[in-house]
Amino acid sequence: MEDLLKLENQICFPAYAFSRQITNLYRPLLDKLSITYPQYLVMLVLWEEKEKTVNQLGERLRLDSGTLTPLLKRLAQKGFVNRIRSKEDERIVLISLTEEGSNLREQAKDIPTQIVSCLGVSIEELIHLKTILNKILIN
Repeated sequence: MEDLLKLENQICFPAYAFSRQITNLYRPLLDKLSITYPQYLVMLVLWEEKEKTVNQLGERLRLDSGTLTPLLKRLAQKGFVNRIRSKEDERIVLISLTEEGSNLREQAKDIPTQIVSCLGVSIEELIHLKTILNKILIN
């Protein structure tokens, strides 16, 4: 019988190592933009959808408000996003892009291509991996 507690038999380890490797590939590219990987994820959502509440961002990015709030404050301090309380309900904070935040998109446009070129696998393989990961994350 195979020892299930051997590191080489764990699915969690290659997933963890892969996540760290990908994040490390992004770091020098994002340093040029003065943002971190989690901040980049927020910017991706806002470049796509322009404005979201903190709760909507948290749901989309699978981050809790304790993680998201300081991250959003730093993005606001850098001038990339606005944080405005809703007039209808002061508990709701709306996050939207500033002009500088919108302009950052142009500087980031080549990042996905650069990351793919570092991975040494085909686009088809990456799409297959993404499909499997999304299937697992849904459960």
